[in-house]
Amino acid sequence: MEERKGKYIITISGEVETGKCEVAHMLGKLLKKHGVKAKLLHMDNYYKIPPLERTEWRKKHGIESVGAEEYEWHMIYRNILDFRRGDKSSFPCVDLFTGQIDHVTTDFKGVEILIIEGLYSMKIEDANLKVFIEMTYHETMEEQIKSGKEELDEFRMLVLEREHQVVQSLKPLADFYLDFDTASEIFHY
Repeated sequence: MEERKGKYIITISGEVETGKCEVAHMLGKLLKKHGVKAKLLHMDNYYKIPPLERTEWRKKHGIESVGAEEYEWHMIYRNILDFRRGDKSSFPCVDLFTGQIDHVTTDFKGVEILIIEGLYSMKIEDANLKVFIEMTYHETMEEQIKSGKEELDEFRMLVLEREHQVVQSLKPLADFYLDFDTASEIFHY
């Protein structure tokens, strides 16, 4: 079993379409450039309810069901433990074309940094660095329309507002705040 020393977890959180995935990928590329081995987990893959069933499930269970409790936290923490140990691990991966849940196996041996991006990644207590992107779903509405990931009907707007409330309640847990609307010298932590 690999020693815990040298293992580092970075979470990147923020609201819908704020650039969490892009920031995570850029960070991973930068780390690779500097010889640091990193892996990325997308928390969207850990929802209990598959994407094609989620809207109906939420309608049935009420808007209050939207939030961090929708994640398979035991799987997330199992993958984190496997990372800490340097073990092989299996995790879910949503096929964006079919909506099916596939399972991917990876080997964390030699991986120094785990980057976890997602709406509620601030809840991961043993993260070494928690980054919060300072934008709201209101500011990213144009990107949501362009992406066409989900129909922006009345119910979806209720979901976005509920996610906004939950994500904003987690914001104080961040170590570093990233705001794309300000100059880099103004970033705060």
